[in-house]
Amino acid sequence: MAAENKKPTILATEVVAQSRLFKIESLDLRFSNGETRTYERMKPSGRHAVMVVPVTAEGDLLLVREYSAGTDRYELGFPKGLIDHGETADQAANREMKEEIGFGARELVPLKEVVLAPSYFSSRMTLFLAQDLFPEKLIGDEPEPLDIVRWPLSQAEELLTHLDFAEARSITALFLALKYLS
Repeated sequence: MAAENKKPTILATEVVAQSRLFKIESLDLRFSNGETRTYERMKPSGRHAVMVVPVTAEGDLLLVREYSAGTDRYELGFPKGLIDHGETADQAANREMKEEIGFGARELVPLKEVVLAPSYFSSRMTLFLAQDLFPEKLIGDEPEPLDIVRWPLSQAEELLTHLDFAEARSITALFLALKYLS
């Protein structure tokens, strides 16, 4: 096992660009060997997110198909969203499910906390498995009604060949949920 690296020293930080949603920060770093580099990253907002793999009593996965501006297409994935101020991850998971698929869960199993792109983005997402679902609808912030897709759990691995099911976090959540359920 290699010796633990000493984190680089941050010499300077500067916000170099910003929009309504994002701030891009430039970091001047000095590494323990004396090398210096400038890195850019999304400035941490301090808000994390959740994604939920809902499984019905009938043995179906519940997914949503919604427009994704980043890919400019409709993507198939699991309910997800930001944790609101004052909310726990569990509360956010239940709220997002109620907003996006019209169900809450009596049983939420945390599967793993993941980071999407740690080289430049610090936001964390907690992945959950949701079981013992009950109907409850909350109004969400989506600009159009979401298409809810029921997918048989017994055919879950076939999702991997579905062109619209491409988000890395949804794929990770699916694998972790299947591992937990096996």
